[in-house]
Amino acid sequence: MSRKFDPVAVGSESEPLFGVINLNKPNGLTSRDVVNVVQRLVRPAKAGHAGTLDPLATGVLLVCVGKATRLIPILQAAPKTYKAEFQLGRSSDTDDSTGEVCIHQLTTPPADLASIEAALKQFVGEIQQVPPQFSAVKVNGRRAYQKARAGQQVELSARTVVVHEIRILSYEWPRLSLEIVCGSGTYIRSIARDLGESLNCGGLMSALVRTRIGKFDIADGLGPDDITSENLDEIIVDPIHVVDKMTQYRCSLAEQAEVRTGRAFTARESSIVRGVEGEATVALTNADGTRLLGMAVPRGELIQPRQVFVQHASGYE
Repeated sequence: MSRKFDPVAVGSESEPLFGVINLNKPNGLTSRDVVNVVQRLVRPAKAGHAGTLDPLATGVLLVCVGKATRLIPILQAAPKTYKAEFQLGRSSDTDDSTGEVCIHQLTTPPADLASIEAALKQFVGEIQQVPPQFSAVKVNGRRAYQKARAGQQVELSARTVVVHEIRILSYEWPRLSLEIVCGSGTYIRSIARDLGESLNCGGLMSALVRTRIGKFDIADGLGPDDITSENLDEIIVDPIHVVDKMTQYRCSLAEQAEVRTGRAFTARESSIVRGVEGEATVALTNADGTRLLGMAVPRGELIQPRQVFVQHASGYE
């Protein structure tokens, strides 16, 4: 994946910082802690992350900078890959090892590999999942974890999530290692809890590494301490990579001028936009598809820019 921007377009007076930083979050830090490291370097530009990782978890945390924060929903919708370690035979109030752990006394032999494989099948596909009590889900305007920490009982409803794949990496009672590919909003802690309940032995998550979000891999991630004001233009990933799976419309020079002002224009290639009227947005790029100019909504033969990322023509022809 190409990282570097045209130096004319990055952090210059003509075009401010605009892109994504692939970070490898360390254990013990909150996602906000990591974003704050970036925020201090990129001020006055904004910074925000695309998908929270609990302090226990490590791995890929994507931090969007500048107008790229508007692309966060696209990144959040991308498939995510995790390597998780579950501990069976125990449970906790947080559904992971950071909470108050209860050891279960088994009345039957521990589950064998075949039983675990069979039990995991129910967690693949479109499933109903209840988030953990200690989670960021809002209940009557407050985060569930705030109520739980105050000793209040939290009633959380099941939500539809998508789990694409669960693969067993290793198993030796009570430790179960898995690779899980899932969609947005999935709680791996909930899978550990629910698997333990289905096996009648209890279960919790003891370790979690997010290894991938979409095309962003942990192998390319940097630690928060590796980022400096001097290397920002080298490590920020061009936002064109965020929309590479979306329908794209390549704008002529005249159309680029319309995009910069936010005016609707008639599509030269109407077949491109006619087929995506049911989609939320189309990505607008420069003529050779190397720069993301904005996001638009098709309206018949018209393209209406909704988010404009460029202010000047420099570097986009």
